[in-house]
Amino acid sequence: MAEKRIRILHVLGRLDRGGAETMILNLYRHMDRERIQFDFVIHTEDVCDYTEEIQALGGRIYSMLPFQASTAARYGRRWREFFAAHPGYRIVHGHMRSTASLYLHEAKRAGCVTIVHSHNTSSGSGFSALVKNMLQFPLRYQADYLFACSRQAGIWLYGEKACKKENFRILHNGIETEAFRFDPGAREAKRRELLPEAEGRKQGPVFLHIGRLEPQKNHEFLLEIMKEITKIRPDARLWLCGAGPLKEALQVQVRTGGLKEQVRFLGVRTDVSALMQAADGMIFPSLFEGLPVTLVEAQAAGLPVLMADTVTEEVILTDLVQSLPLSVPAEHWAQKACEMVSGSRGNVRADYVEQVSRSGYDAAVNAAALSRFYLERQ
Repeated sequence: MAEKRIRILHVLGRLDRGGAETMILNLYRHMDRERIQFDFVIHTEDVCDYTEEIQALGGRIYSMLPFQASTAARYGRRWREFFAAHPGYRIVHGHMRSTASLYLHEAKRAGCVTIVHSHNTSSGSGFSALVKNMLQFPLRYQADYLFACSRQAGIWLYGEKACKKENFRILHNGIETEAFRFDPGAREAKRRELLPEAEGRKQGPVFLHIGRLEPQKNHEFLLEIMKEITKIRPDARLWLCGAGPLKEALQVQVRTGGLKEQVRFLGVRTDVSALMQAADGMIFPSLFEGLPVTLVEAQAAGLPVLMADTVTEEVILTDLVQSLPLSVPAEHWAQKACEMVSGSRGNVRADYVEQVSRSGYDAAVNAAALSRFYLERQ
């Protein structure tokens, strides 16, 4: 007997706690899974951060051969074999841009409706970025639907002309808004846990950064900013959440910069909401971004944000966000960051949850809209 629900195939590199993956899981949790189920093809055999939750929700996870230039023909063949072995898929939603022109080609051969989704505004730099840009250029003509997390992310991947066509759609990075409503109790508990040295005396401001430890997030500059902050506020602290290839180099920078007491590496976290309650401000100097889910969450939590002007203004949903050019020296960033938290309201913050929700960033509302889109095209 044929399964009544439709199964949507999402394609990603991994299923860790990155921005795109978190956005997809936020949508997945709110889907009517009697009607729509998400399955995933990822390019690793690792057990990832979201593996267990996806399986508990009924999702299937398949591992695909990682792409290399020397195995391009084999990569395409593996996809052809995959669709031959799994003929039930009618919609393929691709979030991995670099090889999308190859797997969407095979999806279309198999009769699937194809969606490509832009979550960023750059491929980085160097030869690999050049190759990625060449591979992803045909997507604007190839995919049936062009999705993006922001207009800027859409224009970067598809071009301005394509973003004016009927098959282009912006799908906001919706969050679990209620999970980020400010909770003074959660703030106090998390600060007691992570600031034991400040117990019984006035605590200094805590700055937070959440992001993979990779060049895009510009942690090296962030640590320069923190060094300048400590000249103004020696009692300030910086919590870094995330994992990635730059961890060791950043730890060296912390030690040589005399920041060992001020900076903590917290790793990958499942308590992001509580950390945002506990912090006093977020600093976000990324070199490029699509539309970072983290900044939407921060605003819902009432957390002031200082971000680089390289991040799209579309993420500014409240009066909590300020931006600065990356060309401005670290000293100026530090001054602004300290001013931002100088009037820290501690256990009293304005409630921004409704404002964020009304701006189109509620995961439940976005999941309902995406469900209708899928069902109309099955």
